[in-house]
Amino acid sequence: MAGIEYEVLEGWEKLPEGWSFVEVAGVATDSQDRVYVFNRGEHPMIVFDADGHFLEAWGEGVFTNPHGIFIGNDDTIYCADNFDHTVRIFERDGTLVHTLGEPGQPSDTGFVPGETPVQFGGDPFNMVTNVVLDSGGDLFVSDGYGNARVHRFSPDGTHLKSWGEPGGGPGQFRLPHAIAVDQDDRIYVADRENSRIQVFDNDGNYLREWDHVIRPDDLYIDREGILYVAELGEIAGRSPDIEILPHTPHARVSLLDLDGNVIHRFGGDDPVRPGNFFAPHGIWADSKGDLYVAEVIYSGGGNRGLVPLDMHSLQKFVRIRE
Repeated sequence: MAGIEYEVLEGWEKLPEGWSFVEVAGVATDSQDRVYVFNRGEHPMIVFDADGHFLEAWGEGVFTNPHGIFIGNDDTIYCADNFDHTVRIFERDGTLVHTLGEPGQPSDTGFVPGETPVQFGGDPFNMVTNVVLDSGGDLFVSDGYGNARVHRFSPDGTHLKSWGEPGGGPGQFRLPHAIAVDQDDRIYVADRENSRIQVFDNDGNYLREWDHVIRPDDLYIDREGILYVAELGEIAGRSPDIEILPHTPHARVSLLDLDGNVIHRFGGDDPVRPGNFFAPHGIWADSKGDLYVAEVIYSGGGNRGLVPLDMHSLQKFVRIRE
């Protein structure tokens, strides 16, 4: 895996005239390398082929606030809607199959937005963040802004167990923002506001953690065992009660092996420049190893004016192989 490099492919996506992502919360590819862009614009799911040609769009009127996306080996699509406190499961064409959680009904964790942080770990869900599958088809869901837990469900949607409490110790979380599973069914959780990745077995037993990341926002593990990490970096005026503030230019993407060693890192100090980042929020690699990075530029309103209105919210990086 030595010598991995990327080249940004500017102007890759070809949106229909007059369309906009607004901001992209998540991105994923299916078995045919079709690219699903989960965004906060008028058309929440926009699908492209690998060359960036528009294929279709769906999800209008369904989502409250798109947040995380995962696509299974059978092309089933899992979408986390954090304002609606639900995970929705779709067929490839956007047909809704199942919904986990009660729409608009957060669980009790003592959390009051803008007033009281998470007081204790609660049931599914309170501002759910992302979802992933293990090899047996069980779902693992990170439940972050209003909770501090990971939840496990059977393939039929039965809630099996949960783990996690607010805090900074092993097995505790301060905004579990993303989740990934490796080929041995170990669970990797982006514990964002603790600036670490925690690793568990799939029964929720703590194994280890890595703290050489800066506010990890999303995780993806490919078939080569490369862990891709989208990192927000540090923020100005950081507060434990305010999660989204103007960013200093330290956002980056890191590639790690599954022992936590850094393979490659990139992202510079100028967030407007193609190939750099302002607020990377989603990450995924296709079957060729090409990389897609999604960004949320204007969330919370506090970032408006810091970047141009046409700032990139999705970038494709072509992997350069030796």
